[in-house]
Amino acid sequence: MTVNDINMKQLLIVFLGLLLAVISSSCRKKEKILYQSPAFTVFSDRVVQDSFVGKALSDTHMATNYKSPAKQAFSPVIQFKFSINGKDNELDYNVNHTADLTPNGDQPVVISIVFGQKSEPSVKEALVKNLPENTHVQFNLNMRPVLDAFKTKGYYEDVHGNKIYRKDFKGVYIAGSAFPLNWDFENLPNNKQLELTDPDGDGIYSVQLVFNAFNPDAHVRPEWKLKNDIAQYPVFSSESPLLNAIYRLSLDELKQDIEADSTFRTGDKWGGVWTRDISYSIVLSLAMLEPEVAPISLMKKVRDGHIIQDTGTGGAWPVSSDRVVWSLAAWEIYKTTGDKKWLKTSYRIVRNSVECDQRTIVDPATGLMRGESSFLDWRKQTYPRWMQPIDIYASMSLGTNAVHYRTLKVLGKMAKELGESDSWSAKADLLKKSINAHLWEAEKGYYGQYLYGRNFFSLSPRSESLGEAFTLLFGIADSSRSRSVLENTPLLPYGIPCINPQTPGISPYHNDASWPFVQAFWTLASAKEKQQSMVAYSYATQLRAATLFLTNKENMVAETGDFAGTVLNSSRQLWSIAGQLAMTYRIIFGITPGTDSLYFHPVIPENFGGTYQLDNFHYRKSILSLTVRGFGNSISSFYLDGKQLENPVIPSGLTGKHTIEMTMNNHPDGPAVKMAPFIIAPNTPEAKLKGDVLTWNSIEGAANYRVIKNGTVISETKDTTSLIFKTNVPATYQVSAVKNDGTSSFLSQPVEIQPTSSDIVVQAEHFNYHLKKKVSGYKGDGYVEFNLDQRDPFSFMINLSSAGKYRIRFRYANGSGPVNTDNKCGIRSFYVDNQFQGALVFPQRGKNEWSDWGWSNTVEASLKKGNHHFHIQFNDCNTNMNGKINRFLLDEIQLVRIPK
Repeated sequence: MTVNDINMKQLLIVFLGLLLAVISSSCRKKEKILYQSPAFTVFSDRVVQDSFVGKALSDTHMATNYKSPAKQAFSPVIQFKFSINGKDNELDYNVNHTADLTPNGDQPVVISIVFGQKSEPSVKEALVKNLPENTHVQFNLNMRPVLDAFKTKGYYEDVHGNKIYRKDFKGVYIAGSAFPLNWDFENLPNNKQLELTDPDGDGIYSVQLVFNAFNPDAHVRPEWKLKNDIAQYPVFSSESPLLNAIYRLSLDELKQDIEADSTFRTGDKWGGVWTRDISYSIVLSLAMLEPEVAPISLMKKVRDGHIIQDTGTGGAWPVSSDRVVWSLAAWEIYKTTGDKKWLKTSYRIVRNSVECDQRTIVDPATGLMRGESSFLDWRKQTYPRWMQPIDIYASMSLGTNAVHYRTLKVLGKMAKELGESDSWSAKADLLKKSINAHLWEAEKGYYGQYLYGRNFFSLSPRSESLGEAFTLLFGIADSSRSRSVLENTPLLPYGIPCINPQTPGISPYHNDASWPFVQAFWTLASAKEKQQSMVAYSYATQLRAATLFLTNKENMVAETGDFAGTVLNSSRQLWSIAGQLAMTYRIIFGITPGTDSLYFHPVIPENFGGTYQLDNFHYRKSILSLTVRGFGNSISSFYLDGKQLENPVIPSGLTGKHTIEMTMNNHPDGPAVKMAPFIIAPNTPEAKLKGDVLTWNSIEGAANYRVIKNGTVISETKDTTSLIFKTNVPATYQVSAVKNDGTSSFLSQPVEIQPTSSDIVVQAEHFNYHLKKKVSGYKGDGYVEFNLDQRDPFSFMINLSSAGKYRIRFRYANGSGPVNTDNKCGIRSFYVDNQFQGALVFPQRGKNEWSDWGWSNTVEASLKKGNHHFHIQFNDCNTNMNGKINRFLLDEIQLVRIPK
């Protein structure tokens, strides 16, 4: 490209920007407005947000002048801290270093810190409002306190009391609040740019970074023109140039996301097929659009007849347990195609996977399914920082339970379609009952985020928007609760946030973020309840983002609606595309496949009213031409091939070409949708027991504190201490900080009072596996190793002096992979007196960090006085997602008698 070419391109960009500005300033009063709010306006041909305009110049050509506000203001004041091995372990969770990066001349800014020592704030007021571009900053970190501890003790004890052994030291990294820094500690080891090094061995580690540098992810292309051949897809036309263009832009991007092997890639930045991404995309619209590519993609996520959990905390399944979203997609493909061969294949896969889930993740106390929130799989984004992977496994989340409920229903429907007995629908009904009994947050009027804790569980009162939508779509909520969820789930001007309120100190990704595919499911839930105003708001937020950015982005900052500023983002994200296309098929035309019929349930807000046409829509052996006119929340007349039908449904056996005409009931919209304020929750307190006093740190903005004992609030206080009575009685205490408006923090890490007299501790190495001593930090004489080469049952005997209910857990290490990803979670089956008690789960704790010891999940068992035989063994359902590496070290076994 020549200089002249570059200049001409720049001139074109400027011209387009000026053209859009002129168009914006000379809007005719009679122009049709589809949606309007204080934040932005959607016209029939464009979106206007402040001075930004995105416009449909034709059905195949769009332009925008959007520029990320985040790029325009780069504060010189940043917060940062250092990290050993990609963990938040230098300072307390809520404490950071602060620095002003304003340069003095051409020399790099130099910042020097001693690891573990909070620097004195040197910033009173920034010298400049915007940091100059390409500011070079050198960070010097004195690591001598850590290195000296390695030499003298063999380990360094971090601020949280965790021991980091010299053998396990992999590197030190920097995290922070401004690009190129981020607060995603667990992914720091994957970013060599953020690693500090010590080439001369003097104990001073350093790294030089450039701030306010050009970041391509903070920019959007100024125009879009259709490039790909989309003739195979249904042809959509309307009176709105904007809707016409966004539809074609989305199909254009969909074509780019189909790989040479006839599978869908996940997005511009994300290659390959991911289980939940492809599954949700197929459910939204891709089963209708690509009925051949969709099953090929799904089968990429199957191994040995089971669904693959490809991402998640602590080594994937079963810590992350939403892999069964695959079943929803498989069922959608069957309903769309009627392919019985596919049904038989997918039924076996889903059944195999669910059978293992039933043995591994069911919580016997509540009947709920354990595991990480569906799609919210970056634990620091949506869980308190103290929660370890095993705590996430033990938690019971809304979205994941909703998916499991729907899976059990689907499995029952599959069985009936195949003429087999249905033992699954009854299990689904029990799970639905458990969801409503344990996850409904009556005070808020929606379902809570998850149950979490250790020995005792509490319901997080935060909303979780994907799960909320599913409770409506899947019929978990009754009509009263459905209305309540729609009325009370917090909404923000630019879209529904993944969670609400937000967590402080966590960069946007799932926290402080809106995801278009989640918005799409919320739109579908609103349409199911025939709430036109909610549909208008929800649909408009999807249109705003795609029009201003000229792509279907992965996510946006919830507070600002900007695509820049999230930890990671991708253009042409598959499920965002699928969600955008679902608005055309499932909202405007209301297309709903059934097993033997195609149903129509359009919901068209009043301002969206008009005439819509969809030609070349393929349904099984028929090709449909659809027309819908007017607005409203139901159909007043329905014609098939010119003949009026009583119900808006056509049989699946139609062949050839047919016309469908629908007229809406012109029902006006309901009350305007209410926006919630943007709220950040208080920081999570850190509680400790000092003698008989429970004490915790003061939290900024907290009006008072709640003290929780055994999962129940026992007091509220403005102090930061609480006297504990009967410290000789087992109990668990937690604390939450509460603001004046009632917004509460996460509960603190549990403080367990456990008199040693109630403990029974045995060393694993005293039994029938070979003793080993290669790593550090074990107790007793050593430990034993479990792997797939050693499959003999591990057995031990304990003589109990009294009968009762016991909690049993195991101290272990698993250095097979990092905390946040990979697929090597350790899993075994646990038996007492030859009776299966449940699965034992040993999540990854850090890649090659074999001296990092923690506790497994807890299994409860009612035991009689006397001798008992315990054994651990590997069963088929203990196969993790890696299949080859299922390894962990076992140090000791603890039994704790639960008081009556």
